[in-house]
Amino acid sequence: MPHLSPILTDTRHLYFPVMFSLKDRNTFRIPCFCRRFAEFSDAATLAALVAQAHAEHLPILPIGGGSNLLFVDDYPGIVLHSAITAIECVGEDAEHVLLRVGSGKVWDEFVAYVLAQGWSGPESLSDIPGEVGASAVQNIGAYGAEAAQFIVSVEVYDMQCGESRTIPAADIHYGYRYSHFKGPWAGQFIITHVTYRVNKRYVPRPLHGALVAEMARQGIDPATADAATVRRLTCAVRRSKLPWPEGPGSAGSFFMNPTISARQAQTLLAQYPDMPHYALPNDMVKVPAAWLIDQCGWKGRSMGPAGVWHKQPLVLVNNGGATGRDICRLADAIVADVRQRFGITLHPEAIYIGGEQ
Repeated sequence: MPHLSPILTDTRHLYFPVMFSLKDRNTFRIPCFCRRFAEFSDAATLAALVAQAHAEHLPILPIGGGSNLLFVDDYPGIVLHSAITAIECVGEDAEHVLLRVGSGKVWDEFVAYVLAQGWSGPESLSDIPGEVGASAVQNIGAYGAEAAQFIVSVEVYDMQCGESRTIPAADIHYGYRYSHFKGPWAGQFIITHVTYRVNKRYVPRPLHGALVAEMARQGIDPATADAATVRRLTCAVRRSKLPWPEGPGSAGSFFMNPTISARQAQTLLAQYPDMPHYALPNDMVKVPAAWLIDQCGWKGRSMGPAGVWHKQPLVLVNNGGATGRDICRLADAIVADVRQRFGITLHPEAIYIGGEQ
């Protein structure tokens, strides 16, 4: 990819308000502000925005749909949002298609596009809020699938050296809700495009128990399911558990499922024989955070304007008027109770902006 200069001489088209409300830019609907906000529709505009922010010594925060963020404080710098939404076929073979997608494309619109072409792959990731760029940062996942299964490469703008580059998926070190974009590369790159590999035909994979149960409820034989059926049922299951987007403000699942040693799991199972648990490599065990939170009695409870959703204890909600610090206090209380009862420390999936987190 050619070098992109980080400086454009004409930036008159860039709009920088003195203060910008982010209430409609985060799904918690937290009332917060940033100093400036701008969108970019190409790499050249992004380079100009970054250069201007650097010249003014402003910190930079790239965001997508704001569905995985908790603003604890106002943001003192510039918030950048991608308006790159095009989908382009950049390669194919007998079984697969490569799709280069703009980072600002709404994730579920991308999934719908794939299935509308008669293709398949990400149907189990239907109805996950957010945008394509965030899928590559967070490695979004649900019902047995993860974005990393389909990502081939990620195109980024490197704010340190002022260049665009393409990073192969293998170099991003994807893991459970993890990528190097969240780890050692945090604050270095802004994503402009993600390339995915999807299937030209429906390729059945083992269905998550929640989807199998929903098929049974609707009288559907799993052997007859296709990609459209999986998408429809995935949306139904998600909507039955989550308040977002029509209900109270939330960030979806707030906590990650913890992993513990097999030895600790056996100790807990002796006391809680019905504890759900899933064996992992390296003698580790995953325990559902929702079960741990529910056992501590938090399901449906509130602390002031912040609460735990009554249908899914993984979801923290803004019941109206909550600040980021209200959500933090609730999350801290839940973490403390789970740690005291089970000896397990929960970690947030949501990314805290500001505060002491």
